[in-house]
Amino acid sequence: MKYLELTYSDAAQNLACDEALLEVFEQSCSGEELLRIWQPDKFFVVLGHGNKWLEEVVTSACAADEVPVLRRCSGGGTVLQGPGCLNYSLILRQNNFASSSVREAFDFVLGRHRSCLEGLIGTPVSIKGISDLTLGERKFSGNAQYRKRQYVLVHGTFLLDFDLRSMEKFLKIPTKQPDYRRQRGHNEFLANLKIEVEILRGALRSCWSAKVGFDAKPLERIIQGLLRERYQCREWNEKF
Repeated sequence: MKYLELTYSDAAQNLACDEALLEVFEQSCSGEELLRIWQPDKFFVVLGHGNKWLEEVVTSACAADEVPVLRRCSGGGTVLQGPGCLNYSLILRQNNFASSSVREAFDFVLGRHRSCLEGLIGTPVSIKGISDLTLGERKFSGNAQYRKRQYVLVHGTFLLDFDLRSMEKFLKIPTKQPDYRRQRGHNEFLANLKIEVEILRGALRSCWSAKVGFDAKPLERIIQGLLRERYQCREWNEKF
């Protein structure tokens, strides 16, 4: 597996990069796979592909604090990105899985992440809902996926030292939620892992046996196209 550590200063570029990576691997059919790690330094909201803007986001607070609200290509719920979280993106071959089941792909990835983290923190980690990692009943990692014919993008966020109060400020309680949430507010539902970024980054790289050597140059043309067509377009970000 290849390894790419790449964070753009622009939030929309980071979202476009994930889709561009999937497109590069789908087109090449090289049989290779990739782990990308990135870490935002500013707040921005990311809607899941089918989420409705006005139902999920405190728009007045985002406007007042100039927090961008963007939409990603994958499913799942609305999240707040920013300092104190670490993101991963995996580009995986579909033939890793016996079926095209969404749950099978999540179990494949989250099972590895659970084992990796339990070794780091010495505390049991659970997979809850279809795509969450938790400490007890509190979520610290949400994940989503977007599928092509040959490859699948599985990506997600780890809360390490995130200001959980900001979730209450910018996000409403989600309209769809797993049963184990039990209508809890963000501050009561979420938890930080309290792991140093460098430690988790290294652990993820080791977990996936990811090695440097990926040429990111072909990404730029695709990213620019995706920015024009989607991620910098109001029609895309506010379509629901």
